[in-house]
Amino acid sequence: MTDEAPGAGGDRRLTTREAAELLGVKPETVYAYVSRGRLGSRRAPGGRGSTFDAGEVAALARRTGPARPVQRTGTDLSVRTALTLIEADRYYYRGVDAAELARDRTYEEVAEWLWTGRLRPGAAFTAPRAAARAARAAVRAMPELSGTTDLLRVAASAAGAVDPLRFDLSGEAVLATGRGLIPTLVAALPPAGPDQRGEGPLARRLWSRLTPHPADDGSLRVLDTALALLVDHDLATSTLAVRVAASARAHVYAAVSTGLGVLDAPLHGAASGQAHRMLLNVLDEGNAAPVVAEELRAGRRIPGLGHRVYRGEDPRARVLFALLEQLPQADSSLAAARDIVRTAARHTGLHANVDLALAVFTTACGMPPTAGETVFALARTAGWIAHALEEYAEAPLRMRPLGDYTGPTPPQPLPAPATD
Repeated sequence: MTDEAPGAGGDRRLTTREAAELLGVKPETVYAYVSRGRLGSRRAPGGRGSTFDAGEVAALARRTGPARPVQRTGTDLSVRTALTLIEADRYYYRGVDAAELARDRTYEEVAEWLWTGRLRPGAAFTAPRAAARAARAAVRAMPELSGTTDLLRVAASAAGAVDPLRFDLSGEAVLATGRGLIPTLVAALPPAGPDQRGEGPLARRLWSRLTPHPADDGSLRVLDTALALLVDHDLATSTLAVRVAASARAHVYAAVSTGLGVLDAPLHGAASGQAHRMLLNVLDEGNAAPVVAEELRAGRRIPGLGHRVYRGEDPRARVLFALLEQLPQADSSLAAARDIVRTAARHTGLHANVDLALAVFTTACGMPPTAGETVFALARTAGWIAHALEEYAEAPLRMRPLGDYTGPTPPQPLPAPATD
């Protein structure tokens, strides 16, 4: 990429790095300004990165105050990645519009694209017998009240324990592990209906783990598209944790387990379950107003609305809502979701996000509140593997931030032992 890209009429264009330096921020913040509508951007020639109008950047710099020099050290957590770009309320997998990719390709094909940059039409994942057997046995031994991520973490660990080549971090070995690990996690989950083992699309095998109701083509398409849409979303907290683990050269099973641990949080993977429960409450009440009022009265954010990255509607939600409109069984859940958005708009002005779309799907198909979290975790496993692949190609242990120490100034005398 050149340092400067020409714009229309000869107007000077800045690269992302130049814009960040002028604003005194990190490159990620530049893209955040774009997503919030504070800065415009244009794809660079050849589609490699973005460019920014120099005058617009200078005007924003004047509004935001004097530029602060950005420290570029080995401890900076700005992470190079060629996987996902989020820009102007859209997101891209290796430069391809992710929403369009998910509409046109299966989950397995999207995962392969993110991993390799190559399309593999008809890509299929198969669980190794030994790994699936060990993962099922480990899950069966778990306490009855174990959550979804508890089961998936145990399954990943068990699958890794029977893989003698798990410490082989070469590209081909990691790809082979990924193609076997994801279906192993699906196979390890207890069936909710007639068990779909063996071959076939991953979405069909996962369906029987989520609901006892029979699958139809429309519902399976929604599930497969949801998986593809959720494969990656840049450096979400769980993904960053995976990259830190991979930087220490944790094998793929351990890196995925790290991501699952972070995902098991109310502000990350569990958000769809909260939206599911709220949607059930609205269906019971027949009106979103009292349910939304209760959320606001309790000082809670309304589940399924708003997103830190997108200024408008979450593009993942937009794709899923369009597909859900074609499912007759989703009519009442869709109406309830629209009522929530309409009611909340009077107070918050927030748009629907992918958690609300997942909640419509899971309630309409008779799935439990945890189903959305299961879909999220399994979908994102492919993204974590893609990020692990990238990190294995970097220098090891490069993610070592310095702590900003705020304790007493040393040296301090050791205090006397406490007495009763």
